[in-house]
Amino acid sequence: MAELLKDIYSKEFLIEFSKKVQSVYPAFQTADFIASIMNEAWDKLTLKARFRMISVKLGVFLPSKYEDALEILFSIADDCVGFPYLFFPDFVAVYGQEEKHWELSMSALENFTEKSSSEFAIRQFLLRDPKRVMNSMTAWATHPNEHVRRFASEGCRPRLPWGEALPIFKKDPTAVLNILELLKEDPSLYVRKSVANNLNDISKDNPDLVLETARRWRGKTPYTDWIIRHGCRSLIRNKHPEAMKLFGYANEAQITTYASIIVQPAVLTIGESCELQYEVTIRQGEDAHIRMEYGIDFIKARGQVSQKAFLLSDKTVSGGTHLTGTRSHNWSDLTTRKHYPGEHRIVLLVNGREVAHTVLKLQQSPTNYN
Repeated sequence: MAELLKDIYSKEFLIEFSKKVQSVYPAFQTADFIASIMNEAWDKLTLKARFRMISVKLGVFLPSKYEDALEILFSIADDCVGFPYLFFPDFVAVYGQEEKHWELSMSALENFTEKSSSEFAIRQFLLRDPKRVMNSMTAWATHPNEHVRRFASEGCRPRLPWGEALPIFKKDPTAVLNILELLKEDPSLYVRKSVANNLNDISKDNPDLVLETARRWRGKTPYTDWIIRHGCRSLIRNKHPEAMKLFGYANEAQITTYASIIVQPAVLTIGESCELQYEVTIRQGEDAHIRMEYGIDFIKARGQVSQKAFLLSDKTVSGGTHLTGTRSHNWSDLTTRKHYPGEHRIVLLVNGREVAHTVLKLQQSPTNYN
């Protein structure tokens, strides 16, 4: 069985971390610190709950004065680099919210994001005083370090995965878009990916604003063209008419002259895989930009149906082109999707339009009774 991400916080990890703390703070009580964290609830805690537990317990075993505790973390920060040390900025979110600590906390988040990431911790400050934090974000957007510049975008994403949603920016993302304007031609791909992801977040609540931004940025530089294409991916996936038009997808009703999709086997058990075979012939004439997907009408727990599309190809082809291909699809349960028995309709989509379909019958795994 694959190791869970949360298991990076093992006893061995905590021992090694405690040694680093003790190197600058000899009074640190390693055994008590670890025992207080790995209590009877530890095994059931999620990843975020685990690094929050570590953050909270650091506040117990480090000096009670926030400034002194932070100084210890600053002293060892260069030796605590990477994803596991998310509890450094989280410590700031837990203990640094008081007004008298504001400037120090902003400085700490800037410092720690260079080693790990402060994108989750900053959100509690944003929820409390968005205007003040966004002033800091504006400064960070021109920072010489790419991790800090990325933080300026990633930290204010309205729908950051694993992070708290930011309702104020879901409603009005103007302040966020102002930050993205500063980063749209950033030389770092790491930063540009965050800008694109932020735009994609915004598109889910404010599609017109994102499309307006895309039109304004389009053709400025290869960087901005890449960003808007990825930033509008949800709009394209959802076949938003203006997005499809903006990115040049052919919108003729009869873009294909022939299409088929076949599934083999046509009957299988949950947990097995099938092979999809598809063919498409594009109408004669001028070149066409096409997006081919297969969509599955998944049966849900109460019998309702919900379609999910999977990308097959996205490219410009000549008129008259004949395209063929195969794709394997696994029907194992996932943390994000559970499968249910029944007939599942599978469709072939070209630029959002259904051009062919087939049906697969999914059966429940046999249950053995002893």
